Amino acid sequence: MAVKIKLKRLGKIRSPHYRIVVADSRTRRDGRAIEEIGLYHPVQNPSRIEVNGERAQYWLSVGAQPTEAVLAILKLTGDWQAHKGLPAPAPLLQPEPKAARPSFDALVGADDSAKGEAITQKAKKADKKDDAEKAESTESTEA
Repeated sequence: MAVKIKLKRLGKIRSPHYRIVVADSRTRRDGRAIEEIGLYHPVQNPSRIEVNGERAQYWLSVGAQPTEAVLAILKLTGDWQAHKGLPAPAPLLQPEPKAARPSFDALVGADDSAKGEAITQKAKKADKKDDAEKAESTESTEA
């Protein structure tokens, strides 16, 4: 019986989650597995990769063949290099947390004149009437 280390797909249509499993090569992709040895969540940022290194080493030592996708994951975690006797890879880089963006209030500053109401056509007409009334009142006081 040929044994493979492959990915078992779980999750919704656009949010895949995978389990790294050891299974008979003749079983379906999501079929019965002999053992689950890890997780892979590609949608998370950064991707979540967890592999039980001891179990992966055991299955590789007894002849289980990893698929291409699992081989890439094992190379990232360093389990493949440990199996082959190669030097360990560089540690996985964690992205730096993004700096908080300044709020709108902080950008505007203490100037509250920018925090007015939206100007609509009705407001413009009302302002014109107010300006006309002021002009008339100033004319009447002058005369």
